[in-house]
Amino acid sequence: MTNKANSLLAASSPILGEGAVIERLRRSRGIQIDDHVVNSALIYEESGRAALEAIYRQYLEIGQRYQLPLLLSTPTWRAGRERITAAGLAGRDLNGDNSRFLAELRDSYGAYAQQVAICGLMSCRGDAYKPTEAMSAEAAAEFHTWQANALAAAGVDFLMAATLPAMSEAIGLAQAQAATGLPYVISFVARPEGTLLDGTPLKTAIATIDASVTPRPLAYLINCTHASVFRSALLNERNSSAQVRERVIGLLANTAALSPEELDESAELVEEAPEVFGNSVAALRDELGMKVLGGCCGTDDRHIDCLARKLSP
Repeated sequence: MTNKANSLLAASSPILGEGAVIERLRRSRGIQIDDHVVNSALIYEESGRAALEAIYRQYLEIGQRYQLPLLLSTPTWRAGRERITAAGLAGRDLNGDNSRFLAELRDSYGAYAQQVAICGLMSCRGDAYKPTEAMSAEAAAEFHTWQANALAAAGVDFLMAATLPAMSEAIGLAQAQAATGLPYVISFVARPEGTLLDGTPLKTAIATIDASVTPRPLAYLINCTHASVFRSALLNERNSSAQVRERVIGLLANTAALSPEELDESAELVEEAPEVFGNSVAALRDELGMKVLGGCCGTDDRHIDCLARKLSP
């Protein structure tokens, strides 16, 4: 199974990414998001598990309808050992249980399941929108090793560290993931001038991680970033490069062209019409050669359906 991510990326067809999960759950009536592990514990109670399943099935059915390869991420974005303990769940295998939950859903889609890769989702320790909270590379490698190993042991197809605001912690995360032997992907939040949230140029971040971590990431993504911001970042003459445009293979896009700080402070959901989203994100395939395209904040099944229709052969 660990070769699935490699084989999907090697194929010629575009790959559909899922849309928002956590944000949709936050706005679902009767669903309680945990302060520490967010959506990871929902599989242990009936209504939460049903809500998770409903969202993931929407994305699976869209991928199947348009016969596009699909990437799904486990509900483990905040399932590090520290947070699991703080939530009073130290006796639970949140990473393994969520991975198996998603694999069972995937496998219920018959032959189409072979086109679906499951990534074990991780992120930074602190606030993903506050780079000042980022760990050093050394501390991050030690801190994130436990979760990387837990996800690898659960049998995910590859690992992904997403919504990363700073280079230092991204290096440590990459080291922890690389040590598992699984393929892995690093996904940053980008600013329009072609930097990470901590000001590091994309070209510096990617060149540094590629040179200092063995094996290097399978590829890089950008997430929690609007398509217009992504385009500006990758085409920036000073902070981007040909290497960036080769190694960054896709975008999980927001529907709002707002900064992370503005999104973090927004009390209301900011979204754009599904057709607008689908057109703008799909256009990145032709203009910049992007392979993996999906959604993040503000998206739901309508946005992913429109995108899939544009990407479908």
